[in-house]
Amino acid sequence: MYTPAITGTGVFTPDQVITNAELVKAFNANVDLYNAENAAAIEAGELPAKEYSSEEFIFKASGIEQRYVIDKTGVLDPKVMHPLLRQRSDEEPSLMAEMALDAAHKALAAAGKTPADVGAVICAASNLERAYPAVAIEIQSLLGTGGFAFDMNVACSSATFGIQAAADMVRSGSIRSALVVNPEICSAHLEWRDRDCHFIFGDVATATLIERAEDATGPYFEIKSTRCATEFSNNIRNNNGFLRRSRPDGVKDRRDMQFMQNGRKVFKEVVPMVSDHIAQHMADEGVQATDLKRLWLHQANKSMNDFIGRKVLGRTPEPGEQPNILQDYANTSSAGSIIAFSKNSSDLNDGDKGLICSFGAGYSVGSVIVEKHG
Repeated sequence: MYTPAITGTGVFTPDQVITNAELVKAFNANVDLYNAENAAAIEAGELPAKEYSSEEFIFKASGIEQRYVIDKTGVLDPKVMHPLLRQRSDEEPSLMAEMALDAAHKALAAAGKTPADVGAVICAASNLERAYPAVAIEIQSLLGTGGFAFDMNVACSSATFGIQAAADMVRSGSIRSALVVNPEICSAHLEWRDRDCHFIFGDVATATLIERAEDATGPYFEIKSTRCATEFSNNIRNNNGFLRRSRPDGVKDRRDMQFMQNGRKVFKEVVPMVSDHIAQHMADEGVQATDLKRLWLHQANKSMNDFIGRKVLGRTPEPGEQPNILQDYANTSSAGSIIAFSKNSSDLNDGDKGLICSFGAGYSVGSVIVEKHG
């Protein structure tokens, strides 16, 4: 048996930003268009009028101030309200693979390794650009690694589930290392015209290199323990799949083909599930709240994270103990906890412990207890 460790991480951040002010302006213009086009039906009580959004509403509901996206022009066009992405030929790299490649190279550079050192690639994301061939195999080919690759999807928990899969393979000795990549083009599955969720998501890609600790060439985080759990729920759902064209109601403007959630139920049900999951994981591993120097949580909603932090630590987390990147990146699905880890872990000292946790649709939750060395 070998000891798995996180030896490097990387983050690809798009160069386009949408501020809350920009988003509100576009959203409210779209509301005006909708209400004008449907004035007669609204007047007759057949349709409800759409409400305006505001910067204050967005920040209070989520803690988000901006988000990075691949394309802002389409999102901010009141007549479009979704990203406009160029159709690529089958001979070109896919957008998702291109994003992952950038993050992967950064993770390898941070670990002092090359693609030749990678034994497996796992593309773990909430949405995949296509069903096959696997995006992971495309990333593997573009990187020039050996071994094998595969895709996996556990929605927002994909990163921690991917880390567990990689850590288990490294621990068993079947591979020496694996790259877990999380390319998330969340802007493409968000319904930007829905007031309840139009502000939630942003785009990003992250990568995490997991190796045998003995192969680390610099400081690393030993993976002490991993744990995953799932419980079926319809409260976060996306019905966009290959069977959609076979359904009697067709595919035109179907709301359920984009991101959908019952936000209040999700908050009420997921927060205790995650808090209990982390507490039980820590108890089984003999880790006390006082042992944790850092919590890197899924970045979905600031109120959720604040509540979970208080439950896990038994008090309000001190500044820096539970870093948030939500205000800058918004919800980036599986990548959120890895962004928080990548940007807020180098300052820990030898022997310090922390916990990475992601959670979301499924419901699903994954936690990783780590310890800094070097």
